[in-house]
Amino acid sequence: MPPAAPPRPTALLEVACDESGSEGEKLVRGSTDTFAHASVDVATEVALATIERVRVEARSPATEVKASVVLRPQNRRLLEWLLGDDGPLLGHAHVHLTDKALHLTGRMVVLLDGEPAAATDRGRRAEVLHRVATRRMGRVGWESLLAAFNDVVRARSLDEAAASAAVLRGGLSDLVDLAPSLPAGIPDDPEGLLALVARGRGALDPIVPALAEVLRHWGAAGRPLWVVHDVQATLTDAAIRTAVGARADGSSDVLEGISFVDSQDDPRVQLADFLAGAARRIASHVLAGEADPGLVELIAPYVSARSTWLDGWP
Repeated sequence: MPPAAPPRPTALLEVACDESGSEGEKLVRGSTDTFAHASVDVATEVALATIERVRVEARSPATEVKASVVLRPQNRRLLEWLLGDDGPLLGHAHVHLTDKALHLTGRMVVLLDGEPAAATDRGRRAEVLHRVATRRMGRVGWESLLAAFNDVVRARSLDEAAASAAVLRGGLSDLVDLAPSLPAGIPDDPEGLLALVARGRGALDPIVPALAEVLRHWGAAGRPLWVVHDVQATLTDAAIRTAVGARADGSSDVLEGISFVDSQDDPRVQLADFLAGAARRIASHVLAGEADPGLVELIAPYVSARSTWLDGWP
C-alpha cells in the first residue's frame, strides 16, 4: 500500500497585506513607476507596539501613521530599525515588486503575440524587448510607446483605440527585429480593436500577480491561509479568481478566504503599508539610478525572487 499522506496542518495562518503605487491599469506616465505589494505575518499586539514606537519616535500626531512618516530623512534610523535584524518584520514579511513598464511590456507580448508560446518563453521575450528597447529609445521613449498600448486597452471609444493603435503600430514597426510578431497583432479593423480592448480589460493590474505571489509564498507551508487586505477597489471578485487560478503548484488550495479592512482599523495592515511604501520608494530610486546602497541591502531579504524586476533585486 502507498504511504499515507501526512496530515494537513490545521493552524490558520493569517497574513495582512497592503500596497503602494497602485494606479490601477494605468502603468506608465502616471505618478509612480513602481508597484509594491507587502504581506506580513505578525501578531496584532506586536503591530500595535510597533506603531506606537513609530508614533513616539517620529513625533507624529496622526491617528494612522502612514509609510511617508518613516520615509522622512529625519526618521532614517527608525526605518533602519523597522527593516533590520532587531525590528518586527524580518522573517515575518514579504514584498512583491513590479517595474510597471516591464510588467506592461509582458502584458503587451501576451495580448499581441499571435504565436503559441509557453508563459516562460513570453516572459523571456518581454524581458529582452524591454531591455533592448529601453537601451535604444531611452526609458522615456520606450515608455511613450508603451503608453500607446496602455491607451489602446484603456480606450473609452473606438476612435481613441484606433488613434493609439496607429501610434503603437508605427513604433513597433521600428522594433520588428526584436518583436516581429507584435505589429501584426494590432488589429486595424473595428471588430478586432474592440476584441483587443475586451481581452485587455482587467488583464493589466499588477495587483493580480502580486496576490498570486502572496498565495505562493505563504501557502508553501500548506497551512490554511486567510488574507486580510486593505480595501482595494481593483481587487474585484474576478481579479481574485484570476490570482487564485494563476497558481499551478497547489498553493492556492490552502486559501480559506480574503477579507477587506480599512488600514486604520488593523495595525497589521498598517505595518504592511510601512513595508510596501518603503519598498516602493527604495525600488523607484533604483530604477532612476539613484539607489541608496544601505536601504537596498536592508530591503533585499523581503523582496520576492519572482518580482517583476529586470535582473532581480540588486
